[in-house]
Amino acid sequence: MSYFIKEIFYSLQGEGFYAGRPAVFCRFAGCNLWSGKEVDRKSAVCKFCDTDFVGCDGPEGGQFQTAIELAEKIKKLWPGEKSSRPFVVCTGGEPLLQLDAGLLSALHDKGFEVAVETNGTILPPEGIDWVCVSPKAGAQLLLQSGQELKLIFPQKGAEPEKYAMLNFQHFFLQPMDSPDLEMNTRRTLEYVLSHPQWRLSLQLHKILGMK
Repeated sequence: MSYFIKEIFYSLQGEGFYAGRPAVFCRFAGCNLWSGKEVDRKSAVCKFCDTDFVGCDGPEGGQFQTAIELAEKIKKLWPGEKSSRPFVVCTGGEPLLQLDAGLLSALHDKGFEVAVETNGTILPPEGIDWVCVSPKAGAQLLLQSGQELKLIFPQKGAEPEKYAMLNFQHFFLQPMDSPDLEMNTRRTLEYVLSHPQWRLSLQLHKILGMK
């Protein structure tokens, strides 16, 4: 199987449970909720995505012919300290359109702890170390368990109450980054304070001006 990758880079995890943790990010091209083209945004299931996942032209991106080839590329970007386990975040777009058992095995063979950030509309291969699901209004949520649920807030039709009883270890609300960010942040803070099952997630990488 070939893998189509927009970009691969080393940075800090900016959101959710592992915010501040160094990681290699592997951004898969393609998504099942939006083409990624502005002309299609109004008709997309997810209209607020701010990520470029179209094509394979980003830093270290490309078409990788085998899982081993891609895993080796990812490993080269890890600084190599032996005191910490390498950490890779598979993101997108929608990574579960491509992330399969073969690639997961190849990454584990390289010593990586593997996390995935998914919209939850596709079931993952077994053995992923950290599953973060970010539900989107209007999309069928098939993946209803994992380590982390991170809900962009507010979304009409994807209110937190719909997900509070699902089988996740951690629940995060993240203010929607839009022209209404200040108001969204205030509303998110109010909701979290009133519903302490949830925790606040901020986009640390944007605050710090990082990738």
